[in-house]
Amino acid sequence: QVQLVESGGGLVQAGGSLRLSCAASGRTFSTYTMGWFRQAPGKEREFVAARGWSGGTTFYADSVKGRFTISRDNAKNTVYLQMNSLKPEDTAVYYCAVDHSINTIVIRHLADYWGQGTQVTVSS
Repeated sequence: QVQLVESGGGLVQAGGSLRLSCAASGRTFSTYTMGWFRQAPGKEREFVAARGWSGGTTFYADSVKGRFTISRDNAKNTVYLQMNSLKPEDTAVYYCAVDHSINTIVIRHLADYWGQGTQVTVSS
């Protein structure tokens, strides 16, 4: 049974940093794309970042470019999201997602597997 478990969310002041982690279990994901989405109250889920299985291909939403960095450790089946210079508009529930196709995550905003989400709140 595949499970994605996020951690690292919390409350932080504007300008601060947080690092989210997502540990995947149930199979090996070294050849899968791993990514992050977020959903703020009253808004649709939006793509944040993704990293291909080879590790060299990354995609970011324009709203987080230059502030967020996605990385992964295939040996640990874990993907990370380092979030710096956080803004109040970054407040949302952040979801980890995994799919065999990078296009499914980056373009279609869908995924084979989803985590349960972790809350990130940025105060002004």
